[in-house]
Amino acid sequence: MIAPKTERAFRRAAEVQSFNGILFDMDGTIVDSTDAITKHWHKIGKELGVDPSAILLTSHGRRSIETLALYDQNKANWDYVSYIEGLIPIEYGADAVEVPGARSLLASLDRVNAPWAIVTSGTRALATGWLDVMDLSYPKTLVAEDVSAGKPAPECYRLGIDRLGLIAGQVRTQVLVVEDSPAGVLAGKAAGCQVLGLATTHSTEQLKDSGADWIVEDLRSVLVVGLSADGEIQIEIRNALQGF
Repeated sequence: MIAPKTERAFRRAAEVQSFNGILFDMDGTIVDSTDAITKHWHKIGKELGVDPSAILLTSHGRRSIETLALYDQNKANWDYVSYIEGLIPIEYGADAVEVPGARSLLASLDRVNAPWAIVTSGTRALATGWLDVMDLSYPKTLVAEDVSAGKPAPECYRLGIDRLGLIAGQVRTQVLVVEDSPAGVLAGKAAGCQVLGLATTHSTEQLKDSGADWIVEDLRSVLVVGLSADGEIQIEIRNALQGF
């Protein structure tokens, strides 16, 4: 799904930033599975007897277990959620596409052996399913079952920092979070990270108001320059949004 555009131009001068690690959201950031997720919730809504459009209003960026709890507490358990989410790439894989620039960016990070991970509102079954279907690189994946509270709570990104092996005393603004949703941006900022917002599913105003440090159209604006001698990832951010 393409987010609404604003009058602001994506013309900010290129800049190089250094980070100790990068944490990516999954849906809307690496994979655009909007059509697949829409079909999924239509199916689940029919089973629950709930209008799917009502579910879709609040489901993006929220864990399925939390969404289901609004309608049927008996289905709000990880066994059921993992089962239904594991079916999404199998049943609707043809409806998903990679976010422009995602494949080349992840491959570039792997080439320089940079520390990166995925922090997602989806289950492990969903995350690995999309990586398999899209034939994308596997990171140290962090998924929803690993934390007690979903985004915008910062726990997921704090755990992501720990999973990357960054020492507790390290300055957390040296970790970059890449997100497409306001809840994800809020979570990244609350975890002490800098956040790059992608205008793929939400408006630039929503990302700005959530506290994103940069906003770009997609991952084609993010390039890996290299890995420094002390292990910092050097990232070039091109054509970011002007005006804030």
